[in-house]
Amino acid sequence: MPDLSRYREKRDFRATPEPRGRKGRPRKSGLLFVIQRHAARVEHYDLRLEIGGVLASWSVPKGPSSDPRDRRLAIQTEDHPLQYADFEGRIPAGEYGGGVMIIWDRGQYRNLREGTDMAECRDGGRIDIWLDGEKLTGPWSLRRTGGQGERSRWLLLKRKGDGADARRDPLRFEPQPVVSGRTLEELLRPASGGSRTRTR
Repeated sequence: MPDLSRYREKRDFRATPEPRGRKGRPRKSGLLFVIQRHAARVEHYDLRLEIGGVLASWSVPKGPSSDPRDRRLAIQTEDHPLQYADFEGRIPAGEYGGGVMIIWDRGQYRNLREGTDMAECRDGGRIDIWLDGEKLTGPWSLRRTGGQGERSRWLLLKRKGDGADARRDPLRFEPQPVVSGRTLEELLRPASGGSRTRTR
């Protein structure tokens, strides 16, 4: 069940520029996805899919691969508010997830499992989607391999078809963010004007 309570329990919104947010109205089409590159204690990528009015979220340590042969570990984390899809900036040291975050890719996605609700797909541990992003496109899958809910382990897979390319390596050759134009390295420099967020 989509829920923002864990997200809010983990954060002090007097200290972090992250949005407190609110649950949106569940939709079945025009669904949002975002991938954020997060230079926290351990650098990783966060995949977020709009499901049931929130962003269902997974931490992907090695990031997505366009090679269908790759199997990328994805660890489910707490649901995030839809407003988080616009967040880019610096989370203060000492706060949960402290570090710099950029919006690496975003767009819309659709469910490839006709007749099955996305919340059911997540609960059942099998997600098949078509991404229409600025960097990632085509069919992708998430498969749960162990556990339930937060901290459960999944695999992120690029399926054959549109966007599949074993030679492309988008993490290496397309590192720039799709919103600000500022690289992660630029944002990692000591802040002079405080933290920054992005909104549409």
